Amino acid sequence: MQHQPIIAAVDLGSNSFRLQIARVENDQLYMLDGLREPVRLAAGLTPDRHLDSDAQQRALDALSKFAERLRGLPREAVRAVGTNSLRVAKNAADFIPQAEHVLGFPIEVIAGIEEARLIYLGVAHGLPQSPDNRLVMDIGGGSTEFIIGNNLEPQKLESLYMGCVSYSSRYFPNGKITKQNLKQAELAARNELQTIAKEFSCKHWNVALGSSGSARVLCDILELNGYSKSGITRDGLERLREELLDAGDVQRLDVQGLKPDRIPVLPGGFAIMYATFCELGIDQMQPALGALREGVLYDLWGRFHHHDMREVTVQRFMHRYHVDMVQAGRVAKLAHTFALQFLGEDADETALQVLDWAARLHEIGISVAHSGFHKHTAYILKNADMPGFSKKEQARLSLLALAQRGSLDKLEGQLKDIEDYVLAMSLRLAVLFYRNRSDGGLPALRGRFSGTKFHLAIDADWLAQSPLTETALQEEEKQWKSQGMSMQVVAK
Repeated sequence: MQHQPIIAAVDLGSNSFRLQIARVENDQLYMLDGLREPVRLAAGLTPDRHLDSDAQQRALDALSKFAERLRGLPREAVRAVGTNSLRVAKNAADFIPQAEHVLGFPIEVIAGIEEARLIYLGVAHGLPQSPDNRLVMDIGGGSTEFIIGNNLEPQKLESLYMGCVSYSSRYFPNGKITKQNLKQAELAARNELQTIAKEFSCKHWNVALGSSGSARVLCDILELNGYSKSGITRDGLERLREELLDAGDVQRLDVQGLKPDRIPVLPGGFAIMYATFCELGIDQMQPALGALREGVLYDLWGRFHHHDMREVTVQRFMHRYHVDMVQAGRVAKLAHTFALQFLGEDADETALQVLDWAARLHEIGISVAHSGFHKHTAYILKNADMPGFSKKEQARLSLLALAQRGSLDKLEGQLKDIEDYVLAMSLRLAVLFYRNRSDGGLPALRGRFSGTKFHLAIDADWLAQSPLTETALQEEEKQWKSQGMSMQVVAK
């Protein structure tokens, strides 16, 4: 990165889209600019969980504005993340390429637990260091995240499927507020919260913080109207609850601190906050300055300074699943060598990093069962909570793990481009040559790739003395032929 680089985070939330730009200087982030667009993506989710055309257009319009501000920044300096609405939308795979084209940068859809981790990272960097446990709550448009942590480390992470936009649309249509629908919304939220109430109750933390727009607007309303002296309090929420019922319609609510763009989502956000205070035993909550976008910036900054959470996760997985470290290292090194030979000057650092992670994790499925372990590995990598990784990155790791051995027919249509074919081939060959799990005896291996054809040159004498490997390479040639590719082994 250049001196004093500029980095940017784009948060594609279920209520609003946000852009935050910062300058990195002397290992610190200085916030330069921020934009917010109230897209209300969750409001565009149909009952069968498809994003309607109006919501998609609002999103694209917002991203076009962000794109202008991001123009000229290198790809590696911008990270865009999508949250709950893009996680659950069935047509997200169709919409995201359009969104990426407008924004000009890739968009990662992150899991709820990863969202929680990044939220805590953003909040914690804005607070003084303390060994005391903190509860951080973030009410988003479609999900609400809960984190208990101390200093910069999260200890417990949860994401619940309830948000200010989805609850406002479901329980308060047209902004109408009655005793019945308010009670329904609160009970629905309390029902969700019961799954985490024991682990996240007030016994487990010293201070509660709210990092969302909902938390900040509720705090403003309670303080400006004299319902609370400081922050969000249980008594203050009780008084606001009475005001909401008296108004009967959020549009008729006459209180200070309520911004126009927050009016449509206030009832849902209030119901979730009130239910949380009741279920977790909270007496007071203070608003936090940081949020998801700041967390994304700090995580991105960490990647530039060799503090990549993805690398930490890979190491933890290797330990958790009792990986043979030496074997994983052998396979990773040889796979990297093959990829460099096949790709040459076109080798992409990101692709090589993904290959390295896949190689080091390729045997974690053995902890489930040795038979078909590559399938177990693929399942774990696709479905486990992997801090730092996006769903797309996990899917790519899973695909490479599945491709490491056996028939390639199971990958029909999943290898999308030449780079994926090369990574799969590199890992398969590395696994094949180190099947005996020994360091010694490999000859010089020279690979080359042209168009759709893999060439592998190998010492003839060594090959003649290694009939198992020779047979495996012959089978490999057949496998690639079935995929419309070709592989030629040349003994020299």
